Amino acid sequence: MVRKKFTKKEMVLVVFCTIFIISILTFYIWHQTEAVRLGYEINRLEEKVQKLQIEVEELETTKSSLLSLEKVEKIAKEKLKMIATTEDQIVYEDFRQK
Repeated sequence: MVRKKFTKKEMVLVVFCTIFIISILTFYIWHQTEAVRLGYEINRLEEKVQKLQIEVEELETTKSSLLSLEKVEKIAKEKLKMIATTEDQIVYEDFRQK
């Protein structure tokens, strides 16, 4: 059996092609895993945004209920022991220029 000997140029070409193909496959696999990772990250952030929007809506509801005049009056009367003003307690000032 006679074996064909490869020249140095052919060996370098084979090694270069092999390294090139391996690097392309490595880049492709990395690109795909990054795409999947970013997809999961986007999904996680969208869920977080949705939860925060729900929380904002709940806080807006709480704010509007706490700022209602009936609620403020009830807190003023019950917790702060305030009473309604009488006519003689109101002072009117005239701030117009003379």
